[in-house]
Amino acid sequence: MKLPRAVSGAALAKSLQKFGYRATRQTGSHIRLARDTPDQHHITISNHAPIRVGTLSAILSDVALHLKMPKEKLARQLFE
Repeated sequence: MKLPRAVSGAALAKSLQKFGYRATRQTGSHIRLARDTPDQHHITISNHAPIRVGTLSAILSDVALHLKMPKEKLARQLFE
């Protein structure tokens, strides 16, 4: 799946709520997300519009690794 080119940081943070992530704080243009159950995971995303494709790919790779699912499946669930 080709990653979308027009995803903002705020939209990505909202989409990740489906997987149990919640915003814990924001410093400047960065949003810190945390997931507590079943195990802890923290991720920081930039609140830019749009997020660069490489940055988006790295964020999705990190989340997919934590969730133990393929990155393509995660992207489909987030953006379709």
